[in-house]
Amino acid sequence: MATLLNVSDLEKTFTMHLRGGLALPVMRGASLSLAEGECVVLGGPSGIGKSSILKMIYGNYGVDSGSIAILHDGMMHDIATAAPRQVLEIRRRTLGYVSQFLRTVPRVGALDIVAEPLTARGTPVEEARSVAAGMLARLNLPEALWQLPPATFSGGEQQRVNIARGFITDHPVLLLDEPTASLDAANRAVVVDMIREKKALGIAMLGIFHDEDVRASVADRIVDVGAFSARRAAA
Repeated sequence: MATLLNVSDLEKTFTMHLRGGLALPVMRGASLSLAEGECVVLGGPSGIGKSSILKMIYGNYGVDSGSIAILHDGMMHDIATAAPRQVLEIRRRTLGYVSQFLRTVPRVGALDIVAEPLTARGTPVEEARSVAAGMLARLNLPEALWQLPPATFSGGEQQRVNIARGFITDHPVLLLDEPTASLDAANRAVVVDMIREKKALGIAMLGIFHDEDVRASVADRIVDVGAFSARRAAA
């Protein structure tokens, strides 16, 4: 299996500007790889740095040192040193992200929010909406809500919109930050099936799952983030 993502020796320190520039080391030597068709899960207690690793890979957090090599257009590109426009292009076609929280444009209906990643890649609007409708139906979001902005939806409803938006494309690499955290058992099972289908298509996924049953159902490997924690190193 081809390696689609290779993270090597990441280090990260947060600077607390409101505390006189206090430097807070959080990550040292974080390394992992991700192959096509594989779901790797980041393990460890809350606060150990799992979400920080996802945000560094996605380019939301800068890194002090190390590399984040991702296969894009047939070549490995280092997200840690890439220019902002290159990071955006990698996100558009290669690297997807499903966060815990839905951030949307006000007054845009759920159906168009889910369809937008497809229309941004050139899919005709009606075709994209049709695919989005299928995703929302599969995730049991009532059709009466599809045209409504999701700002007033429940947490679980918003998360289902977020999952549909994140899974609608064919990004080769997908980051999953607790995608089942606010879901009931029936919808957790739907998401597990969707992850298995992505794996069968060769999609590589790196995720955080605090639900032990979900983790056991999807994980090919578990990486202990505690091994990279600066807190452990200082203990």
